[in-house]
Amino acid sequence: MADIEIDDSTRAALQALADDAGLSLEAYLARVAEEKQRERALVAGAEAFRRVTGDPATVAAFDAAFGGPVRHAPQAA
Repeated sequence: MADIEIDDSTRAALQALADDAGLSLEAYLARVAEEKQRERALVAGAEAFRRVTGDPATVAAFDAAFGGPVRHAPQAA
């Protein structure tokens, strides 16, 4: 692992989490880093989705190309 300095209580907390996951501390931190990268990608994707779907012209162009949303008639009770 890279030579980084963390205080003893933080290291102990991270080690406990790694132990609970059945991983070495290095493997646990690698997994956390991968998860954080995925979270960042999801946030970026969600922001792009909101930007595109918030633009009525883009939504209209999509509907024109692929058909609008399916509208179901209300069901009688």
